[in-house]
Amino acid sequence: MARIKFTAPELYINRELSWLEFNDRVLREGLCEELPLLERLKFLSIVSSNLDEFFMVRVAGLMQQRSAGVRRRDPAGMTPGGQLAAIAERAHRMAEEQSAGIADVLNQLAELGLRVDDRAQWSDDQRRFLRSYFTKNVHPVLTPLAPEELDPPPLLRGLQLHVAAVLAAAPKLEADEQPEDQIVVVPVPAQFTRFVTVPGEEGLHLARLEDVISENIGTVFPGREVSATATFRITRDADVSVSDDDASDLLQAMEEAVLARRRRAATRLEVSADPDTRLKKWLTGWSEVRPEDIYEIDGMLDAAALWDLAGRPGFEQLKVADWPPQPPRDLIGSDDLWQTIQDRDVLLFHPYERFDPVVQLVEQAAADPQVLAIKQTLYRTSGDSPIIRALARAAQDGKEVTVLVELKARFDEARNVNWARQLEDAGCHVIYGIAGFKTHAKAMLIVRRESKRIRRYVHLGTGNYNDGTARVYSDLGMFTCDREMTADVAAFFNLLTGYSEPVGWSKLAVAPTGLRQRFLDLIEREIRASSPDRPGLIMAKLNSLEDQEICQALYRASQAGVKIQLNVRGICCLRPGVKKFSETIEVCSIVDRFLEHARIFYFRNGGHEEVYLSSADWMRRNLSKRLEILFPVGDPSLRRRVIGILKTCFADNQKAHALQSDGTYERITRKKKKGKRVRAQEKFHNDALDAVHTAEQAGTQFRPLVAPKP
Repeated sequence: MARIKFTAPELYINRELSWLEFNDRVLREGLCEELPLLERLKFLSIVSSNLDEFFMVRVAGLMQQRSAGVRRRDPAGMTPGGQLAAIAERAHRMAEEQSAGIADVLNQLAELGLRVDDRAQWSDDQRRFLRSYFTKNVHPVLTPLAPEELDPPPLLRGLQLHVAAVLAAAPKLEADEQPEDQIVVVPVPAQFTRFVTVPGEEGLHLARLEDVISENIGTVFPGREVSATATFRITRDADVSVSDDDASDLLQAMEEAVLARRRRAATRLEVSADPDTRLKKWLTGWSEVRPEDIYEIDGMLDAAALWDLAGRPGFEQLKVADWPPQPPRDLIGSDDLWQTIQDRDVLLFHPYERFDPVVQLVEQAAADPQVLAIKQTLYRTSGDSPIIRALARAAQDGKEVTVLVELKARFDEARNVNWARQLEDAGCHVIYGIAGFKTHAKAMLIVRRESKRIRRYVHLGTGNYNDGTARVYSDLGMFTCDREMTADVAAFFNLLTGYSEPVGWSKLAVAPTGLRQRFLDLIEREIRASSPDRPGLIMAKLNSLEDQEICQALYRASQAGVKIQLNVRGICCLRPGVKKFSETIEVCSIVDRFLEHARIFYFRNGGHEEVYLSSADWMRRNLSKRLEILFPVGDPSLRRRVIGILKTCFADNQKAHALQSDGTYERITRKKKKGKRVRAQEKFHNDALDAVHTAEQAGTQFRPLVAPKP
């Protein structure tokens, strides 16, 4: 085969623009008229929270490069400055569509009795009520600032709403004085609910807190006339790194890094539409942003708050029906979790199946006198984590408990620092990973004494040990007692604690030492096994595909005739359907009520099918800068089930979009894919219900799993 340059920029999609296309797919759900109104509101709110993080991290990093004069081009051939220009153009368009979508949904909600009224819509009685509410509740908490008159100038926190006002010039005190208008800023207190309930006829009436403050801000400055107001919000650079090679106290270093974010440069200024020219000029100078970084929002700033509005009790007819998680298929009828895992591997498919067994295993291990040790990685956890509590109890009862708490999990640093201190106080051995790397692997190991022998139990998964997000993230996990697998996991924890150097793994592949090469070897093997009469097949489901070496390997496989189906939720830098390069590659993306988060990899392997689950995406950071785990699904029945999950995702013709070679996405519909209607997430939910129904028909008893008596 002739040598072809796989580094050509036209073969790659810019990472940041690809991510914006993902957020656009979220926006499309918010604009979808087939969805109930409050469900649309949820998606519209997610667009905002997604953009916040994008500007805090990705845009901030590009701005740092531009300021440093970096001209290096990315694989798609774009410089940092070129990327920022393209991002600004796309993000402004997205903000306009989002605002229009929110206005449309709120107008329809108003007709159905759920009103978020603007100031112009308030009646006289409502104004009096809100003035009283402001005076009694809000005014005492406000901290008005005169930024131009304070030295040093006050810090305006990132992502916090502020109301800015122009106070008309005070009367002259001296004949030669030239009175000037004054600009003041009032931070909107975060401890108040964003929406204030207002008395009104026919339905529920709400007012936005920032509107209440803007309406009554004159009472904060008695004797001064308010000539203009505007609501604004600054997004700041949050891309703060900590070198754990140099930090003698990583806990303290992370606490300092979190505080440092508050003073970082602005990456975006959002302001209410058509602001007074004096306010806009001052805000631009104060925040030191370029004109393209100013977003005038015709509607509600920080629309992420709409999530709370959508979750309010009542108005159930405007919401989607709940899909409560079901008992896991592989645990139906099981009343002894230890025995069940000894008998067979157990697959868990969240959130269609309950996350409870993972929590129960930790809680049972904490209470079981036969358990000698528990080891676990924690990347992100819930606010009141039952797993954390169980680990602390186990340590207090004298068990050996080792917990890796990843302090550098972005935006969860403060929470994880708090958990680390609590676990240390309880007597756990708390470690913070390998210097220079994040530990992103999801692994738990329990060592138990049974009948004069020691047995290891393992849980591995694609998602975090977070009982909260397990209700909304789609992930896979597996319990096993397989000796080789558990020995590998034990060796992995020894690697984390510094006991040993990287070892030869029996079943696992581990980043950063060998995971990329393992993937490359699997792709190369598929190329060798492929033939014209029996072409190879690779199917993968992941969150992001950005690693250039993986992309190049997939291009080579496509040229060799291997069929490649990729289900990539977010970023995809590979271009499918390019003549002579990727003609056999299809890429689709599903955006639905649950966040697609599982990483699944399938290789036909000449008929000897192999299936793997992983914590890692095909991104450079996962394969080079993080500790990740890839593990096989060995049980034939579980392997068939996981392959079925993949096939269902690729059959989706309701919530899936297909990536085009130009980097855009088109919704896959039944018109383009003949056959019956398939909505993957709905099918997974129904499958979970069917499994329970079948068990009930067979007379299976559902018994809660409990810890054994001492």
